[in-house]
Amino acid sequence: MSSYKVGVIGGDGIGPDVLAEALKVVDAAGVTLDTTEYELGAKRYIRTGEVLPDSVLEEIRGQDAILLGAIGAAIGSTEVPPGTLERGLLLKLRFALDLYINLRPFTGVPGAPSPDCDFIVIRENTEGTYAGEGGFLRKGTPFEVATQGSVNTRHGVERCARYAFALAETRERKHLTLVHKTNVLTFAGDLWQRTVDEVAPDYPGVSRDYNHVDATCIYLVENPARYDVIVTDNLFGDIITDLAGAIAGGIGYAASANLNPDRTGPSMFEPVHGAAHDIEGQNKANPAAAIRSAALMLDFLGETAAGAAVTAAVNDFINSTPNPTLSTTEIGDAIAERL
Repeated sequence: MSSYKVGVIGGDGIGPDVLAEALKVVDAAGVTLDTTEYELGAKRYIRTGEVLPDSVLEEIRGQDAILLGAIGAAIGSTEVPPGTLERGLLLKLRFALDLYINLRPFTGVPGAPSPDCDFIVIRENTEGTYAGEGGFLRKGTPFEVATQGSVNTRHGVERCARYAFALAETRERKHLTLVHKTNVLTFAGDLWQRTVDEVAPDYPGVSRDYNHVDATCIYLVENPARYDVIVTDNLFGDIITDLAGAIAGGIGYAASANLNPDRTGPSMFEPVHGAAHDIEGQNKANPAAAIRSAALMLDFLGETAAGAAVTAAVNDFINSTPNPTLSTTEIGDAIAERL
């Protein structure tokens, strides 16, 4: 095994605590990380007014991967304007590092509404309504107009679709579902549908389907087992993966990867959950999602055996300890001991 340069962004709230357990488990799996910690998030912004300086971004480009805990100011805080961290840090990293695939796997846990679900959502991560197109006219007047456009390129949609098809080829069911709203979003939806239709013949072993996003919300609640690999746009992917986390057992178990499959820069791995300031410093946070995210990182770095071992250890812990009342550090210890 090699040593990997990993940028660690603990962030805010419970972020540093859950990342500490993820790093503990990676070490127990026998993988050596050369970590550099970056103080980024609400605390830095409040102290310095900086979100992600260009000099720090350039340093991060030199890492092999990024592990992120959680970003966000406390609920009700007025010190960080809404969107400051999301656009200035998270989206800036995604755009600058071309992290165009957001991969979120969902495997049900005991006691979940859908304990047997097993599917992956591939969300386009750099376009759509999150690209920032839009603006105001006559802001602050009774005649104010706000526009928020959705940017979809053939290049961006195709590379996302091809990644999803290739992933589906590796899975047992080999099934892909495009999720969009083609009956109303007749331009963006048409581009997505046509692209998937044109790419599909290159993956003859993969069957496919289409669902409107509103129908998908119903199906995720009633029968998530129908899904294997979902491919969708940025906004729809953001929304349905929170729902998917809930039906699979809670976002405390939900991992994610922001991937640059072309490897022109580091990819970023983070739990889906937020900063949870209400339990900050209380050793109560569930680190399972952060540890699962670290397993995704190991797999992407080429440490497939170690990544699989960490995932197996997390699953064994979850299956043997449903609804754990252990502390954050005790959960990390219990998973590390399994390695």
